Amino acid sequence: MPDMLVKLYELPPLAPVVEKLAEAGIVIRRPIAPEKHVVVEWVREHFNDAWASETEVAFANQPASCFIAIENGELIGFACYESTAKNYFGPTGVDTSARGKGVGTGLLVASMHGLRELGYGYAIIGGAGPVEYYSKTVGAIPIENSVPGIYKGMLKRKPKAD
Repeated sequence: MPDMLVKLYELPPLAPVVEKLAEAGIVIRRPIAPEKHVVVEWVREHFNDAWASETEVAFANQPASCFIAIENGELIGFACYESTAKNYFGPTGVDTSARGKGVGTGLLVASMHGLRELGYGYAIIGGAGPVEYYSKTVGAIPIENSVPGIYKGMLKRKPKAD
């Protein structure tokens, strides 16, 4: 999965995306500090420890460099930026039951606008999984020779011996 580059000065507008989700009962917003444990544990349970670690780092920024999606008072998605590295987007994920509703798009576009607000002209999507989706949604282009990128040599937890 290559890294991808996004022109932050040519983003789709955020308001229509957020408003459309709100009409469907889905709220996209930044979490606040007292929600950290809820968000981090949800990410750990639904995805993995590495993503939970990156989410914790996003909460160290003020305001938090992440967005969450909520439906009926329940967390259904998250997206982080400025957590793995400066100007990087990710990780991001949506609960399987909420996929196909535009939640991922809302989180992505909100995060790209967050990076733009920090003053960046471009953003990097690290280890982009759905390349075609990112290209279509925010005009991202693959960065040549970017695999494995920043994640090269990353430590991973070894299984416990019995």
